[in-house]
Amino acid sequence: MQEHINALETRMKTSIEALKREFQSIRTGRANPAILDGVMVTAYGSKMPLNQLANINVPDSRMLTVQVWDKGMVKAVEKAIMESELGINPVTEGEVLRLHMPDLSEERRRDYVKLAAKYAEAMRVSLRNIRRDGIDALKKMEKDKEISEDDLHRGSTKIQELTDKYVSMVDDLCQQKEKDIMQL
Repeated sequence: MQEHINALETRMKTSIEALKREFQSIRTGRANPAILDGVMVTAYGSKMPLNQLANINVPDSRMLTVQVWDKGMVKAVEKAIMESELGINPVTEGEVLRLHMPDLSEERRRDYVKLAAKYAEAMRVSLRNIRRDGIDALKKMEKDKEISEDDLHRGSTKIQELTDKYVSMVDDLCQQKEKDIMQL
């Protein structure tokens, strides 16, 4: 039964890491290369992540530079960035695109906070689904006489405690991201 609970915890940890990556893609007032992680470029007949077509650098806190490796892909990269929901218009200089991070308006900050809350809620749902799967598996084990009713109760309690711990982590991460977004 303990290995079953450990497997659930591993799934929950993986979910938290995924949430952290999603939060990195949300813009704050500072330049962060991770905001470009979700940008997909139509290149060579398929959609590719931007970071597979270019180097992304942070020359200062308000700018990103995108050094495109293939000169023929510059226009496609520029188009993908403009069509993304980032609200950034690149300035193209040869094979280098400069992305100036404009100050976020109060309205745009609130939109980003809502987006962060949406990601956090989706993660809470994911964690509750993992909990449900774990408890269902324990019930099946009890039905198949692999564990006792007491073990089922103890296991269910441990799974609930684990879920509460990870939901609390989601709440903390969300609050921190909201603070970063709203900071001027």
